[in-house]
Amino acid sequence: MQPNNEKPVIGITTGDLNGIGTEVIIKTFSDNRMLELCTPVIFASNKVINYYRRIVTEHTFNFTSTKDLTKLNPKQVNIFNCWDEEVPLQPGILTDAAGKYAIRSLMVATQCLKDGQLDAIVTAPIHKSNSNVPDFPYTGHTPFFKEKFGAKDVVMILYSGGLRVALATEHIPISKVAAAITKELLQSKLGILRDSLIKDFGIDKPKIAVLGLNPHAGDEGQIGNEEQTVIKPVIDQQKQNGNLVFGPYSADSFFARGTYTEFDAVLAMYHDQGLVAFKTLAQGDGVNYTAGLPIVRTSPDHGTAFDIAGKNLADPSSFREAVYQALDLINQRKEYAANTANPLRRGRIEKEKEEE
Repeated sequence: MQPNNEKPVIGITTGDLNGIGTEVIIKTFSDNRMLELCTPVIFASNKVINYYRRIVTEHTFNFTSTKDLTKLNPKQVNIFNCWDEEVPLQPGILTDAAGKYAIRSLMVATQCLKDGQLDAIVTAPIHKSNSNVPDFPYTGHTPFFKEKFGAKDVVMILYSGGLRVALATEHIPISKVAAAITKELLQSKLGILRDSLIKDFGIDKPKIAVLGLNPHAGDEGQIGNEEQTVIKPVIDQQKQNGNLVFGPYSADSFFARGTYTEFDAVLAMYHDQGLVAFKTLAQGDGVNYTAGLPIVRTSPDHGTAFDIAGKNLADPSSFREAVYQALDLINQRKEYAANTANPLRRGRIEKEKEEE
């Protein structure tokens, strides 16, 4: 998108209009130093922004309105007006209208991303109860982006500093997790995770830990046998291919003893197994990244937080970090592309793949 020496253009979606999304967006970009790093484009409407600007009174937030991404103001926040009509706003209340316009913000921003008008996208949280509509038959952002960009598979990675937790399964009921954990699934997720650690995070030879599914990682088959029949054979195959993959580890002791510090990433089997520990350790600064896509998409690691919406209590730390990380990922991908364009570097990468 951006010509040489110009700032990346970052698309920002509002998320649920009655959640904390717009509030943390305003707080993040009220700091003019953010404009030195990127040109932000918020996909919403002037009316929604002005409503929340009156709530976040201690911050000065100026913006430019546009309906043409070729005419952005690089020195201000840009609001791309996705709609002109009035939308009833009720902070903290789950409404169909708030979900409908959250999806419109997401759809318009995604199309602009596909058209090459944005360099990355940062998504504020939506709520599944009012966003799962005929136009959006997805359980969340991750499967939506997977389909929109034609990815065979993707991996949700939550990270903060050196802690990276990836998920083998995402938003599915616990009752369906065991059946979903297959050798094919784990091989796919580990492959995407490894590639992302190399291309997106600059780790040449990543070391990955895999958690078990059952308590105590199955206790040698005494508490379930998925570790022995599914997970360990995949780990063994990864090792035979020359990859640094270890486990399966018992999830409780793995995090409690700080074993995660010895690895570049952790693959958890299901949502809460990985995210309870991650959010406890990250303490509000975590970022969600969708690996396996041809584009960069990040988001904060929190939800709509209806309990504090509209009260000027939302902490923008995670959202701000999501913007920072989107910028870092853009730069890291450029660096990786430049390295692979170098014949010597490309030859070494190809040799490593052949050895696998």
